[in-house]
Amino acid sequence: MADPQDRAQGSQGAEQASAEQAAEQGEEKRSTRRFPLRLPLSVNAENASPGNAETRDVSARGVCFFVDSGIANGSGIDFTLTLPPEITLTESIRVRCRGKVVRVNEGSPEGKVAVAAVIEEYEFLP
Repeated sequence: MADPQDRAQGSQGAEQASAEQAAEQGEEKRSTRRFPLRLPLSVNAENASPGNAETRDVSARGVCFFVDSGIANGSGIDFTLTLPPEITLTESIRVRCRGKVVRVNEGSPEGKVAVAAVIEEYEFLP
């Protein structure tokens, strides 16, 4: 018969393994690395006024940015951002992106709304 202390340790080990699996699964949802970059961007979204925003992070497939008022989840979105020389290792490059809002979080820093969007297509501007 197993000692109660052994059972408790086994339970803690199972909980830790479960937490590690959850963390691994969370990482698997993101197939590309995110870069914490604060970049200005101009935003046009369905059913929202055009405006300016600032990115929180950027990846090859998506972006998270802060705006003053929310944009509806699922909305189509167009935005243009400028990648600085520190990133491009040449000159600044403007990129126009089209995509879809996949998450909206109210109550971000300074009363801003965090909007996450997937990038479905993009083009480099002259």
